[in-house]
Amino acid sequence: MTGLKADIRLLVLRREASLPPQERLRQDAALTGRFLALPEYRDALSVLLYLGTGAEPDTRPILSDALARGKRVALPAVTGPGLMEAREIRSLGELVPGKYGIPAPGEACPALSPEIFDLILVPGAAFTPEGHRLGRGGGYYDRYLPATRGVRAALARPCQLFDTLPTQEHDIPVNLVITCR
Repeated sequence: MTGLKADIRLLVLRREASLPPQERLRQDAALTGRFLALPEYRDALSVLLYLGTGAEPDTRPILSDALARGKRVALPAVTGPGLMEAREIRSLGELVPGKYGIPAPGEACPALSPEIFDLILVPGAAFTPEGHRLGRGGGYYDRYLPATRGVRAALARPCQLFDTLPTQEHDIPVNLVITCR
């Protein structure tokens, strides 16, 4: 199954790389608009988000909106092999270079309990409409999500959507898949 997962991740990377920049911007704007319109987002007091990097959807507008609305906002920080914690930020200026070169909250940012989040934005390589997901391969979220109680949502471009995905017991699904189809 590991080989099949790797093949799907590679396929998605190729699809993402082939997206023209204007189409990527259009899709990101649509994904952002749909996410910000979710009742689960509007009603959430605390959110765990991530900073989209590389070919991932741009989440900076979502982060900026959540901070402007006074929501309690956290981003992941890698704490060890396959392990992460959620650290609270009050501005994007608190981000420092983290693991894999991904900006993350610095050591001065307080860690928050996983149970506090009303909404969690979960990254991934591929998704099914029903919420099954294939992560990027590190298992960070699959280890973290069982301790959470909030709604799990994902942003998915059309190139990331599949009818079925190979999943295992430890692969944690999301409750909502936001698409721009």
